[in-house]
Amino acid sequence: MNIVQLRNYQTFSGEKMKKLNVFETPRFFCDVYCFEPGQVQKAHAHGDQDKLYFVLEGQGTFQVGAESQILEEGQGTMAPAGEEHGVVNHTKARLRVLVFMAPNPG
Repeated sequence: MNIVQLRNYQTFSGEKMKKLNVFETPRFFCDVYCFEPGQVQKAHAHGDQDKLYFVLEGQGTFQVGAESQILEEGQGTMAPAGEEHGVVNHTKARLRVLVFMAPNPG
């Protein structure tokens, strides 16, 4: 059994958002995204994959489709396949987000 501590997944870079893989199978992946203040995951869409965002630490602006909402620690949202989605760390603090996507596009 592979057991992880999500608090250990914290790598930040001043250059761009960091993606840290937690679990991955041919059917899904689970990452932690680490955003410094002001960093962005540019809005994009996946034709065949659903994506779930869950805020572990901090606060960010999450876009799904035409809607944008500020989410904080303990809150999450889902971007269904085909819906444009993205994240902005609009704050002066770090943001960590747990991300699941299925099926795995890789």
